Amino acid sequence: MGDILFSTWAGDVIDNRDGSQTNVVGPEQVKWPEKLREDKPIKAFMGWDGFVLHSDDVHIVDLCRAYMEAVRDQSCGKCIPCQSGTTVMAEILGNMSQGQGKPSDITYLREVAETVHQTAKCGVGKTGPLPIIKALDHFPEQFADVVQNKIVLTPGQYEINVTAPCMEACPIHLDIPRYVESIKEGRFQDALDIIRTRLPIPGIVGRVCVRPCEEHCRRANLDDPVSIKYLKRFVADEELCHHKQPNYEIKPSAKTGKVAIVGAGPAGVTCAFHLAKMGHNVTVYEHLSEPGGMSAVGIPDYRLPRHILRGEVEEIQKLGVEIKYNTTVGKDIKLSQLEEDFDAVFVGIGAQNSSPMRVEGEDKGYKGFIPGVKYLLDINEGRDPYPEGKRVVVIGGGNVAIDCVRSSFRINKEDVNLVYRRTRNEMPADEVEIVDAEEEQVKFHFLTTPVRIIEEDGVVKGLECIRMKLGKPDASGRRRPVPIEGSEFTFDCDTVVPAIGQRVDLSLLEGVDGIETTAWMTFIVDDVTKQTSRPKIFAAGDCETGPDALITACAGGRKAADSIDRMINGLALEYKTEDCFHNFFKDVAVYDRDEDLGDLGKEKRKHLDMLAPDVRKTTFDEVEQGFTIPEAIKEAKRCFRCYRIAVVAV
Repeated sequence: MGDILFSTWAGDVIDNRDGSQTNVVGPEQVKWPEKLREDKPIKAFMGWDGFVLHSDDVHIVDLCRAYMEAVRDQSCGKCIPCQSGTTVMAEILGNMSQGQGKPSDITYLREVAETVHQTAKCGVGKTGPLPIIKALDHFPEQFADVVQNKIVLTPGQYEINVTAPCMEACPIHLDIPRYVESIKEGRFQDALDIIRTRLPIPGIVGRVCVRPCEEHCRRANLDDPVSIKYLKRFVADEELCHHKQPNYEIKPSAKTGKVAIVGAGPAGVTCAFHLAKMGHNVTVYEHLSEPGGMSAVGIPDYRLPRHILRGEVEEIQKLGVEIKYNTTVGKDIKLSQLEEDFDAVFVGIGAQNSSPMRVEGEDKGYKGFIPGVKYLLDINEGRDPYPEGKRVVVIGGGNVAIDCVRSSFRINKEDVNLVYRRTRNEMPADEVEIVDAEEEQVKFHFLTTPVRIIEEDGVVKGLECIRMKLGKPDASGRRRPVPIEGSEFTFDCDTVVPAIGQRVDLSLLEGVDGIETTAWMTFIVDDVTKQTSRPKIFAAGDCETGPDALITACAGGRKAADSIDRMINGLALEYKTEDCFHNFFKDVAVYDRDEDLGDLGKEKRKHLDMLAPDVRKTTFDEVEQGFTIPEAIKEAKRCFRCYRIAVVAV
């Protein structure tokens, strides 16, 4: 953030108030951003762990006032110290800023701040007073001057954001502490309503999300992260169990229009949901005969039951969204025609093509050689991809590879193997899915890579592989596998399923000029607005990011819906304050993996009950059983409500 006048953060202090630039205690741990947005340079920042001053235009007392008013507004009121203490602190600082402070106020402010910090029960009260205490420690003269001379401070211009480590890690930025707290209090419908302000498919995401939120849960610093994903599933299942339906309110924009959406996957249906709630006329074009895209054909029913997926999309259709199935854009109707006929077009297609392995024989059309995406598509549509085959080798280390091996048992394959060129530690698949596959007795072969497909008369008979060792790290940060000369060996198999990656098919762009794409066959879009180089066309999901998490696709669909609405209403596609803060928090991390939470009392998380491995590997029935009401409430009580309040002077 340019030259720093003063900062105290994470225990480090930088003090250059005398202009020497030498009075520094401890290393600077944070790369302070210089701007919140292009037209708003940052003058100061105050947050949960301290503050930084860049300009002497910002008075520390006024900064504290603005910050404490934001903290007060976030107090839930469920514990007296935080509820009353933050109110008192805001009042004291408000009086000081208006020239009405008393000398005793300074001492009282510190006493209240320390009391709230030590006795509050949630993150708001625990961290909220800390910057005030640090300001009193390092700027006592400024506080005394304001009080003694009855100085009236000119209020600064501030931007305020409320987040939490889990919220910031979530691509769609759900208000996780709030919906978890609603579950804790037994208000399950309220929790679902909070989720659906951003995410229309909680039952789907609550089953297959890769849980970036839980990886940034502060509870994990003590014992285990809160089961955020399964709590989301719980409230969605509760609604189904009681035969309730969402009651969505449509609030039409000042001007509404017609929007075409390509793809009824997570990105497409999320975009459609938000546009329909804003009163727009939405038509979705889907080349499959059912909704869900890759989540329908690429995720087996034992992980995501088809009725859950269809049911949540049907609720979106009730908002007036029309879905035209069995319609391929680029073939049955041209993208250029949609661009002409509609006010905006959103492309949310998935990565439904398989990446090549570059091994001998993969392009020969051998019987028994089946790309992973095609393998799962057939299985999810009720077909055995290769009934003659009984001995399967799947190549890859991601979730698609794991789904392929686990599904193989369920279609009565006798011998199931997974080949991966690195070790188990480097596998990108969800750890939970890996463990489940191990329990189901999939045979894992690590540090192994395929060399050649062995065939007879055009039929797969085996797979020649070579052993690997790990060398130096590559661009991904993982150690690069290196072949061990002379270590070739052969798998005796009749089915080879490559699942090493997926690619996007951009053939729908034929006849549409000027859309910028990457070398990896994905759209180039603005990271926030999702607008392509053709103003009326937007894109998100796998066709923007490449194969990625389902929740990331949902987040992209939501952002695109906001942008499309603004464009139809003739408004500039500007970054919102929320978007600017998300960029800000990429530098000023909200979660500290090394934070010591002290002795808060450990309580392990509740895991879902599952079918026994020898039972579940023979059925496509859902393998995980959801929380009961007592289990969900108990799990929700483990949440620390770790809200972080950030105030930036601009």
